Amino acid sequence: MTEIGRLLGSGKEAEVFEYSALALKLYRRAASKASSFREAANLSILERLALPAPKVHAVGEFDGRWGVLMDRAPDQFVSTAESAPLEDMAQLHRRLHEKPGDGLPSLMARLSARIRRAEGLDAASRNRLLLELDSLPDGDRVCHGDFHPWNIHGSGQGFMIVDWLDACCGNPLADVCRTYVLLHHAMPDRAMGYVEAYASVTGSEVSAILAWLPAIAAARLTEGVANENDELLQLAGVSK
Repeated sequence: MTEIGRLLGSGKEAEVFEYSALALKLYRRAASKASSFREAANLSILERLALPAPKVHAVGEFDGRWGVLMDRAPDQFVSTAESAPLEDMAQLHRRLHEKPGDGLPSLMARLSARIRRAEGLDAASRNRLLLELDSLPDGDRVCHGDFHPWNIHGSGQGFMIVDWLDACCGNPLADVCRTYVLLHHAMPDRAMGYVEAYASVTGSEVSAILAWLPAIAAARLTEGVANENDELLQLAGVSK
């Protein structure tokens, strides 16, 4: 049996290890079995679309933890996210959004479900957010759900995008707004620059991207990021 190798990367929900020539992503939580199969299913769908995503090889239990065995990614996109080239990111994001998202979960359904169970929302704010979400245009494109510099590896023609657990089918502008929310907390001085870069390379309107902001921010309240909650409520237009 292959030995689990050195740690390659670590995040809130999982750790990634060397596993011979492959990578083994092991989930942390009790729900890791479901998460492993969900990500493997997403990667299987993406494989037929020829997107820069790792190929899945197996799902199983390794040393008491559930995980996904997949292709190993090249070195990370940049050594520090603060220097990530925004136009390159935007062009890569656009490549994903050109593909049909058939078979992936619905982004609109996910956002609605998360807003309904998000803590910190009064009834009036919750209803407003759901009505605003219903007024936004649905879509049928591949959306990554967690697109940011730390999930991009490689360069030039050798890019690989990792962490497809939250991949879904929906409106690309919602996916870009999700990136905005993530960057707004991690490196706020670059968040709007990314939105503008994506708008420039796709011909989208910045205002159409930011129209998703209240719903995307409110939905993130369910993700166990307590240190972001006040900021997320502000982005969602909810006064404390």
